[in-house]
Amino acid sequence: MISLKVFYLFSFFAVGSLTPLLSVYLANEAGLSGLEIGSIMSVGPVVMIIFQPIWGIVCDWSGKPAKILAVTTFLAGVFGLGYLLFDPYLLLVAVAIALAIFQSAIIPVSDSITLQYTTRIKSNYGKIRLFGSLGFGVAVFMMGKLSESFIGPAVIFYAFFAGLLVAAILALRLPEEPPQGRVKVFSGMKELFTMKRFLIFLAITFLLFGPNLANNVYYGLFVEARGGTYTGIGIAFLLAVLSEIPFMRMAGSWIHRIGLLPITLLAGAASLVRWILYFSEPSLAMVYVTSVIQGFSLGLFIPAALQYIRKVVPAHITVTAITLYSAIGNGLGNWFSTFCGGIILDDSGIYAVYLFYGVLTLIGMLLTIWLMRLDNKQKVPRRTAGN
Repeated sequence: MISLKVFYLFSFFAVGSLTPLLSVYLANEAGLSGLEIGSIMSVGPVVMIIFQPIWGIVCDWSGKPAKILAVTTFLAGVFGLGYLLFDPYLLLVAVAIALAIFQSAIIPVSDSITLQYTTRIKSNYGKIRLFGSLGFGVAVFMMGKLSESFIGPAVIFYAFFAGLLVAAILALRLPEEPPQGRVKVFSGMKELFTMKRFLIFLAITFLLFGPNLANNVYYGLFVEARGGTYTGIGIAFLLAVLSEIPFMRMAGSWIHRIGLLPITLLAGAASLVRWILYFSEPSLAMVYVTSVIQGFSLGLFIPAALQYIRKVVPAHITVTAITLYSAIGNGLGNWFSTFCGGIILDDSGIYAVYLFYGVLTLIGMLLTIWLMRLDNKQKVPRRTAGN
């Protein structure tokens, strides 16, 4: 379990080094427009939609997901350095595509390993995943400070590579948790698409999780617009991401008392409050104070979402369902919110981006209420959640 915790720490340290400040780098150092930034930042989610199922198939076929994770993590770090080698827009797009192909394996494969491991030993997924939030938060704060030092903004790419290099080495020590029965990813797709509640939950993930992931792209620009420096951006991200940790630790007990979907609805409500507040152009101090809302929303949503999938999906296609969930949330939802955010940024400014995210979140909350009613009508036999 220690190897899993440290893997999450360093892999999310790498992501936290690059993603939050990349849009600021592309705007200030590369001189790209909002549409160009949005298109580059949305390339990754599009690639994930295609390649996450492919990596799932490779893991099922090989029976060695930890080894696949090690290779893809290392190669993602290598391609991240490509941003330092090229300036033309189209070449930067090519770098983003190559990076995303390998980075797309990291979250679903590591989550599948962790979920199966924690279920087997009857532990809590959230207590391992919180180390990812810790790594992300520390990275953004450090990169904000270092970007303003003599090293300059290019430090984010070196830190990204270093973090994934360490994570790749750690992945070689992770427990191999191949899917039971060597289930192929696409073999369960047809069955999943007949499950109404699972499909509705995918839509909820698209609407609630997508804007939260896209916020990582535009949050730096938002803080900068409110008067923040690179260091200020780092502080805001640090407060936001570290606030996820206590909520992830409490998620298990809260879910047990309140229920999976009520927790999901609560997380959506917290996000809605945050987006509307950002649309209202708050002071920088208010941004710092309310950044902890992210912990409340994501810290509860992520564990609840994965456990809800395990609850409503038959055991033999759980890995397939997690792969599809990741493709919709980390891929399609992230891409849609990021790409549309870039268009809105150019046309109406950064604050309008958050109004758009508020509308998406409100629709997601309404779907959650509908799904709660369906759940009440059709009782689902509970499966062990590992909490």
